[in-house]
Amino acid sequence: MQKKILKKLFNTTITVFIILTVLTINKTSNNNVLRTNLEIENITNISTDKVYLLNKDNLLVKTNIFLAKGKKIENIIKYLTKSNNKTPSGLIPYLPENTKLLNYSKEDSTLTINLSKEFNNTNNLNLQVTGLVYSLLELDDVSNIKIQVEGKPLPKYNETLNKNIGINREYLFNNRYGIKKVVVYYIDKINDKSYYVPVTKYLNDEREKVEIIVDELKTTNNHLISYLNDNVELLNYREEANVLFLNFNKFLLDGDKNVSKDILNTIAYSIFDNYDVNVVYFETDSKKIDLVMKNS
Repeated sequence: MQKKILKKLFNTTITVFIILTVLTINKTSNNNVLRTNLEIENITNISTDKVYLLNKDNLLVKTNIFLAKGKKIENIIKYLTKSNNKTPSGLIPYLPENTKLLNYSKEDSTLTINLSKEFNNTNNLNLQVTGLVYSLLELDDVSNIKIQVEGKPLPKYNETLNKNIGINREYLFNNRYGIKKVVVYYIDKINDKSYYVPVTKYLNDEREKVEIIVDELKTTNNHLISYLNDNVELLNYREEANVLFLNFNKFLLDGDKNVSKDILNTIAYSIFDNYDVNVVYFETDSKKIDLVMKNS
């Protein structure tokens, strides 16, 4: 345990050092200046939470919400139930009405929740389990979920659950050998607002996941959007101390030499779901452009 803590502290220190070094370089450079986005919670100490709600195409969408401090697990269950009338316009809760959190326990990073019998009143158990698991995994220090109903393990889902279950799954493989699982984030525009939609793809592809992510984001996906144009190429990439550096050609930038937040986030969120890194750092032709930090 002590070794794990020391390793975590070491990695965090190195990550911060790299970011500060990059900030210093950009401050003294005439190139594009690094932009860092201060979230509301950094300024006002009001925290936002992320949950997954349904869109009109029955896909789970990542959503930022405000929840009252304390009783977060109970509040997430309430927010995801169909009786909730506080969801953003165009998004839909999916847990059966009157579903309640009876109790919960946490051991290390595993959260066990015990729900009322109403949780079983569904014709799409897989969808609501997936949405609930992904929503609870957004909580700090939670890596695994166990679900019980009235004190008994949920049938067919009685094992420990995490993001390995996949979300909004697409099966693209043509044989059962060498199947790779890659999560790619797209955008869904709902009432002129951007929401991020993770899609777990199962495919036969021997390339590195980061290469697959970039290529997949250059193609449309049903009603989902990606703003990455066909001319964008990932020139090279490297990982250093929990930071993944991505070096693209000039077509990542628009005519004003900027890159949109939506493009940065779809790439970065995809990286975070596939790689154990805390920062994604963007470059074009080896010039520093921007970064996205995990959980931002």
